[in-house]
Amino acid sequence: MSMPTLAAADEVVELMLEVPAGQVIRYDLAALRSALGITDPTRIVVETDGSRQAMVTVYPSNPLANVRAVTREDLVMDRHGRIVAGVYHNGRPVRKRLFDPSTGSAQRFLLFGTTGAGKSRALQLELIAEKINGIVSWLADLKEGQSVPEAKGNVDFYGSSQEEAILILRSGVAVAHARMRRYSAAGRNSFALGGDPLLHVRIDEANRLLEKGAPYRDEATGLIKELGRTGRSVGVGIGLAAQASHLEELGGSDTLRAMLKEGEVTLLRWSSSMMRQLVGDGLLPAGEQLQTIPKTLAERVLRSQFDLDEDDDDDAPGTQGTGYVLSGPRPTAMMRHLRVGSIAPLPGLDPEILALYGDDEPARLEVASHAAAAAAYASRHDPVAMAALCQALQAEHEEKSKSGAVVSISAGHSGGLLEDRVQAVLASADAPMTAADVLDAVNADGGKAVKVGSVRNSLGLLADEGDVARVGRGLYALNR
Repeated sequence: MSMPTLAAADEVVELMLEVPAGQVIRYDLAALRSALGITDPTRIVVETDGSRQAMVTVYPSNPLANVRAVTREDLVMDRHGRIVAGVYHNGRPVRKRLFDPSTGSAQRFLLFGTTGAGKSRALQLELIAEKINGIVSWLADLKEGQSVPEAKGNVDFYGSSQEEAILILRSGVAVAHARMRRYSAAGRNSFALGGDPLLHVRIDEANRLLEKGAPYRDEATGLIKELGRTGRSVGVGIGLAAQASHLEELGGSDTLRAMLKEGEVTLLRWSSSMMRQLVGDGLLPAGEQLQTIPKTLAERVLRSQFDLDEDDDDDAPGTQGTGYVLSGPRPTAMMRHLRVGSIAPLPGLDPEILALYGDDEPARLEVASHAAAAAAYASRHDPVAMAALCQALQAEHEEKSKSGAVVSISAGHSGGLLEDRVQAVLASADAPMTAADVLDAVNADGGKAVKVGSVRNSLGLLADEGDVARVGRGLYALNR
C-alpha cells in the first residue's frame, strides 16, 4: 500500500515496524505524519516496546472524538482496586488504580493539564469513584471552590482556600502518624480494606499552593512529601491536580519525582516544558514521544489570506479529557476520559454530576483518628470556627516569617520527642535502617534538626525498652 493510499484509506491501518538487532527504534512524529500524508495529528498513534519495535496505527478519523458518559458501575473498584475511567484509542477500557490490594498500599495521584484540558472533570470522576467505594475524601479546591463545586457536601473534609489546604494537609499527616502508632502497637505492618477506611487527600489547582512566591509553599511541600512517604502503608493517599507547567513550580521537582515514578500519573494537554521534564525524570523512556493533543479537532488548513470564502467558524469539538495514563500499561497510547456531566456549560451545579455522586453520605474518618485530625477536622462544617482557625494560621505564618523561624511542616510530630520521631520513621520503612538513614528521614520530617549522636542515643534507648530491634550490624527495625 502506497503512502497516499494509506492516508486516504477509510479503514484502520496498523503497521508493525522493527529496526535491526543492536539498534533502538527512534522516530519523528512530524516527519512520520508528513510521509503518510496525514494533516490531523489525532489520527495517528505510535507505540513502541522501548527497544526495537514500533506499532503505528492510522485511523480514518479521530477515534476519541466521541466517548460515552461514565456510569456508577464503571466506578466500582474491581478486585485489583481499579475503576474504568476512560477508553484508549482502540476502544479498550482505561483502568486507574485507587488502591493496591496486593501490597496494601494507598496510592499517589498526579493529574496534569493546561487550562481547559479537562482536569476538573477528570478529578470529579475520581472523587465520585471514591465516594462510591467508601473512600474518605479530603479536598482543597484552590480555585476558590469553582473547579469542582459539586464535590462540596460529597467529601468528608472540604476547603477552598490556601489556609484550609494547609489545615487539611496537617490533619492528614497527623492521621497518618496516629495510624502508624496504632498499627505498630497491634503488630500490623500494612493497610487492608475492611478496618480503617482508605483516606485520600486531594489538592486541586495545587500550583497555586506550591508555586514560587506562594505564602505556604515550604510547609505545603513538606507536608505533601510526608504524606507521600509515610501514608502508603497506613491507607492515606495524596493526590495533586495542577497546571502542566514546570515541575519546579510545584514545590521543586525533587518534591514530586518519587510521586511521578510511583503514583498514578495522568497527563492531559501539556506544555513542552512539562514534556521535557517528564522524559528527563525517567517517566518516559528517552526517545519516546507522545502525540500532541490539540485544543480542538478542527483540521489546520492553509488558505490564502485574501480568500473571501474562508470559513471562520470555530465550532469544532474540543479535546477535553484526552490524554495519557503514564503509569498505566500503555503510557504512550492516547486515551480519553469518559464523559462526566453536561457537555454545555450550566448556570449552577450540574445535576448529572450530582446524580453520579448520589444522595448518600460520604465516608467519614474513623473515630479513633478524630483526636489526631484535631480542631480543623472538628470545625470542618462550622464556617465561623474554620475562619478563626484560618486567621490563626495566617497570624502564625506571619509571626514565623518575621522572626525567620522555620515553619513547622508536620503537625503529627514536629514538636514531639525524638524517640517518637524515630519510631515513626522506622514504622514507615520497608526494610531495616542504619542510624544515618534514620537521621536523614528524621531531619526531613519537618521537626527540629538533630545530629546523628542524638539519633543513636534514641535508637539505643528504644532498643533497651524493646520498641526497636537490632537486626544486624548497625541496622534497626521497629518491633512489630
